[in-house]
Formats: sequence, C-alpha cells, structure tokens
Amino acid sequence: MNRTGLIILLVLATSCSSKKIVSQTTKDSVKKAPIATVKTPQEKAKIAREIILQDNKSIYYYSSTITSEDLKKHLLKLTSKEFEGRKTGEKGQKIAAKYLADYYKSIELEAAISEGKYFQTIPKEYFKGKSKDTSENVLAFIYGTEKPEEVVVISAHYDHLGVKKGNLETKSEEIFNGADDNGSGTSALLEIAEAFQKAVIEGEGPKRSVLFLNLTGEEEGLYGSKYYTSHPVFPLKNTVVNLNIDMIGRVDKRHEDNPNFVYLIGSDKLSQELHFISEAINKKYTQLELDYKYNDTKDPNRYYYRSDHYNFAKNGIPIIFYFNGIHKDYHKETDTEDKINYEILTKRAQLVFLTAWEIANREERVKID
Repeated sequence: MNRTGLIILLVLATSCSSKKIVSQTTKDSVKKAPIATVKTPQEKAKIAREIILQDNKSIYYYSSTITSEDLKKHLLKLTSKEFEGRKTGEKGQKIAAKYLADYYKSIELEAAISEGKYFQTIPKEYFKGKSKDTSENVLAFIYGTEKPEEVVVISAHYDHLGVKKGNLETKSEEIFNGADDNGSGTSALLEIAEAFQKAVIEGEGPKRSVLFLNLTGEEEGLYGSKYYTSHPVFPLKNTVVNLNIDMIGRVDKRHEDNPNFVYLIGSDKLSQELHFISEAINKKYTQLELDYKYNDTKDPNRYYYRSDHYNFAKNGIPIIFYFNGIHKDYHKETDTEDKINYEILTKRAQLVFLTAWEIANREERVKID
C-alpha cells in the first residue's frame, strides 16, 4: 500500500476529470462495452441466478487448489533476506522479479510480452529520481477460449521499502520485508494464476483472456501501474476489469473479534453490475464480511486513490480493490511473515479467484454505468 499516494492525491484526483498472443488486428477490432445500469431488484436477482446456473464442480475444485501451505511457501521466499525488501530498482526487486517469472514458467504459464518474455521494463528516468535503476513489471497471460480479445487483469504490486540504515554506531541495517504489504497480495496472485492454469491444462480454460500483472514501483507512487496503463500490452478498451490485491494477510483492530472479513473498495464506482457480481460470488462461495467502510467517498484515508487499481479506474476500467486495512506494522520492519493469518489470506485469495473466474466466463462483458 502506497503512502506517497496520500501526498499526491490532489494531483491524481485532478487528472481523473498457450503461446498465442492476441494479434493487433484482433485487439483493435473489439467494440467498447455497451452502457447499462443495474438498478432493480429483478436485475440483481438475474445476476445471482446466472452465477448459480454456472455452478459446477470445476469452480469449487480450482478454487480449492489455493491453499495456505502454498501461500506460505511463496511468502516465506518473498520475505527472505535474499530479497532485501524488494525495493524498486535494487537488487532485491530484481531477484523477486526473476522468482515470479521463473514460477510462471515452471507452471507453463505464457509470458505476456512475447514468447518467453515476462518483463515489461520501465526506464530509470520514468521514476523521476525515485529508483536507482530500471525496474520491471512481470506479466503472465492466459489466452481466452471464446473471447480472447477481452482481458481480465488481476494485479498486485511486489515491491516494498528495501533495506534502511539503522544505528549509525553499529552500522546496523533493517530489512523491510513487507510480508503483508504486499507479499500477501503477490503470493495470492501466484496461487490464483496457478489455479487458472490448472483449468487450462485440464481443458477448462476461461472464455476471456486473463492477465496476471505483478507491478513494481507502487511504493514510490504507483509507477508500475501508471506505466502499464500508459504502455498497455493489451488495449485498455479491451480490458474488462482490474481486480487489485494489496495487503490481504492481516486482521485490523476493527475486526479483531471477527477476522472473517475483507475491505472492498471501488466495486461500485464504475459498474454497479460488477458490485452485484462480487457480492453474489461472496455470498455463494466464501461468505466473508464485505466491509465497505473505506469505499465511502468521505473517508479521509482516500484509499481508492492509493493503490494500483486507481490508474485503471482513471482510464474508465471497473475495479475492485481488496484490502485488510492498516495495522501497527504498516511500513515498518515488523511487517513479518509470522504475523500473517493464512486461513483468512486463503479465503480472500479464493474470493478474488472466484470473482475473476465468473467475470472471465460470463456470456456478457461487465457493463459500465
């Protein structure tokens, strides 16, 4: 979760008034989604019925492959000393990028840039002095079986704050491993990708294409998502939705007595239909408490503007931001793996997968209103 976003909020708000890659001809030929509004109880009920009708063993089976054990395996690796806090443009971030690409390759998930190329390289100059070197978004891709030109984007930033100097006398250093921020979201994205890829291998791949977008530079000011939306690999007009995961491994004070929750932000800002789909999916499968406290436009934290989904929303793309709230270890060296609640992390990751699966397989594209 980006703290810089709060400082640059006013600027941002002002600016807001498989080896088959989709051919450019196919990308450019798709029409924009029709404009429609979901308002009536009957329309809401229709969405719920469609979800029930699509119910089958597959969605349960593939979501169940997202496990606490596998999430912990990734998170232990991402928060190890070797990764040095994954600071943008530094050694640890480069190691993390390679880990992500190697993992996608190991499960035979296609590279999105070109054959074998998972990295979208961002020039050093783009970061305006906030990065010591170039940096990389890491992109993997599943080609849709029926509507390949329409793309569902699932994102999470994998960078964090790196290593900071401690006591000058002892020359000590503190590694900001960012287990929750955003090792939790990155681990979830890897598991979601694997669940989708398992479906592909077993002949049940999604109708629409799915892009797994691991973003860099979030902590410096949402640079990775800004670069992607300025230099999209797939046309933004073809992007159906962005589901963004940033901090989903902890429980905040507000929910200490009921950890079975997740904050949702932005689901109704551009598409009421997306909001109702999200609620229907949760009601049927995960039964989390969906907390919309931070979705309030009057909320002083303004989280809607502070993570990578905002650069998609600015471009008219419906989004959902999944978040567990701020805790005492936010942006501190104490944000460590041992404090992750793996049971709730698993359920939240499954909710994102199930929502993405539904959107990727619906007959009609999510409508913008």
